Amino acid sequence: MQLGKEPRLVARHGWFLAYWLVSLLPFRGALRGLAALSWHDERYSHLILIPAISLCLVWWERKRIFRQTGWNPRAGAALLVVGMVTYSGARLLPVSDVQSGATPGIVLVWVAGFVFCYGMQALKAASFQAGFLLLMTPIPVSVVDKITYALQKGSADVTYVLFKLLGVPVFRQGFTFTLPNVAIEVAKECSGIRSSNALFLTSVLAGYLFLRSGWRRAWLCLATVPIAIFKNAVRIVTLSWLAIYVDRNYLYGELHHHWGSLFSLVALAILIPLLFLLQRPEKQAARREPAAGRARSSLEATNS
Repeated sequence: MQLGKEPRLVARHGWFLAYWLVSLLPFRGALRGLAALSWHDERYSHLILIPAISLCLVWWERKRIFRQTGWNPRAGAALLVVGMVTYSGARLLPVSDVQSGATPGIVLVWVAGFVFCYGMQALKAASFQAGFLLLMTPIPVSVVDKITYALQKGSADVTYVLFKLLGVPVFRQGFTFTLPNVAIEVAKECSGIRSSNALFLTSVLAGYLFLRSGWRRAWLCLATVPIAIFKNAVRIVTLSWLAIYVDRNYLYGELHHHWGSLFSLVALAILIPLLFLLQRPEKQAARREPAAGRARSSLEATNS
């Protein structure tokens, strides 16, 4: 009998779906606020995608995750209490940080329902998917502003270096660059934080799917910072070079406002080889394990 068709498992899915739908009632205001934030602020545009991605990962690995299931009301109730306390405690935070404090509580309540219906063994198997849901939490605006400034400054620094390497005459004052017949500013809107978020999520998912070591996954995620800065600098330099030597309208045209995602290929061209580089030692270790096993078997057979 296929796992997905097992009557008891189907019943568990039904109970969990009912639990989740009921949980939307007390959280509807907070979830509506998250959706509005994701829709209207590009710095948080990724938030609305997180639950869908997590659900897809659960479905993709459903045979492994639901291999061992069982009701666990005690652990589920404990997580439910912690989640509700966390959600309620967020009201004590400043208004700007309420959503950041409330969202982990919502995630814990959902995880509690998962434990209720499937048990701790299933949660252990789905630990990445559950943890991934925490990325729904909007980073406080004050922290986002600091991240934006860091990306803005890093992009400006690398842009200046690239101009020098290309031999383009340039005079820099902070975030402003004076070029032949053109002056540009690396503004906050040019920090590339939206594409940086997308690149970070890509690295998290790629690390989970293709790497086994937690350290290698962490290094892959950390590498997205310099990669994102370099990609953004390439975008700025390319548009500026085209404005200087081809047509000034490139600074205001479609390539600037609507086709910036093309430069994400630069980031992927760096990230993918890095992923393969980090993956190589794991593949070599995986090939050595069967060989070591065969050698031990041969030695045991010889001794016997």
